[in-house]
Amino acid sequence: MNDARSGTGAGAPTVLRMILGRRLQEARQGAGLSLDDAAKTLRVTPLTIRRLEKAEVGLKILYVEKLLETYGAGRQEIDEFVTLAERANEPGWWHPYRDVMPSWFTAYVSLETGARTLRTYEPQYVTGLLQTPGYAGAVLGGGFPNDDEEDLQRRVELRLRRQGLLTKQDPPTLWVVMEEAVLHRVVGGPEVMREQIDRLLEASELEHVSVDIVPFSAGAHVGACAPFTYFRFEERELPDIVYSEILSASVYLDQRADVVAHLEAHNRLSLKTSSADSKALLNRMRKEYS
Repeated sequence: MNDARSGTGAGAPTVLRMILGRRLQEARQGAGLSLDDAAKTLRVTPLTIRRLEKAEVGLKILYVEKLLETYGAGRQEIDEFVTLAERANEPGWWHPYRDVMPSWFTAYVSLETGARTLRTYEPQYVTGLLQTPGYAGAVLGGGFPNDDEEDLQRRVELRLRRQGLLTKQDPPTLWVVMEEAVLHRVVGGPEVMREQIDRLLEASELEHVSVDIVPFSAGAHVGACAPFTYFRFEERELPDIVYSEILSASVYLDQRADVVAHLEAHNRLSLKTSSADSKALLNRMRKEYS
C-alpha cells in the first residue's frame, strides 16, 4: 500500500488482489522486464501496470493473461492465476453494506478478514471486534448522528458480522491494548457498560485473544496518540500493515520504519500492565456500573 493516504478509499483492494498484484510484479521482474516493457505489451501506460501491481484497480483478465504470457508463464500457471483473479474481483462479504460503510474503511475490513495477527491500540472506545450490540449502537449513533434508525442498525450489523472472524475455525490472534479512560467513558449508560465489560472479561479468557488495559497510573507514554491497528499476514507477498484514522479519512502504512514504530509502541504499552492487573481493573469497573 506504500503509505497510501486515502480520503475516498476508491478502488480499495481485497487481500487476494494485493497478493496477486505482487505476484504480477514478481513475475515481471523475474522476466527482466520494466514497467515500460510490460506497458508496451498491452498498449497502455506504465502507470496502468503499476496500478495493477499495487492492487489499485481490478484485475482485468485479458490483461493478466497477456502479461503472464509475456513473462513466460505456462498455460497451467496462467489458468490458476486467472481463477484466483476472478475470485479477487468478486465483491467481499461486506459489499452489501457499502452504502453505510465509509469508503476509506473498505480496505480495512478486507485486511482484518485476511490477517493472521491483529494488534490494536484504542485510547477512546472498546475495539470494534469486541463491542456488544448495545455499546456498538451507542458508539455508532454518536458517530453518525444524522443516520435514520435503519442505517444505524445496518452499521451495527456490519460491526457484529466482522466479529465472526474471532469464532471461526482457526481464528486469528487478537491483542487489544486500551486506555483505562475507555472504561470510564460511559457509552450507552451503566447497563450497557456492565454488559460491555462482561464481554471483555469473557474475551480475555479466549486463547487467541488478549485484552490489556493501560491504567491511569502509567502516566505519559509513547502510545498517547491516535488509535491504530497492526496487521500481519501468512502470505509471503504481503508486508505487515498499520492502519490509523482521523475523523474523515484513514492512513495505511507498510513502510518498515512506520510499521516497526507502531509495533514497538504496542509492545511498550503492553509492558505498562499485565493480564492479571487488567482483569482486576475490569472487575473493579464492573462493580462501579452495578
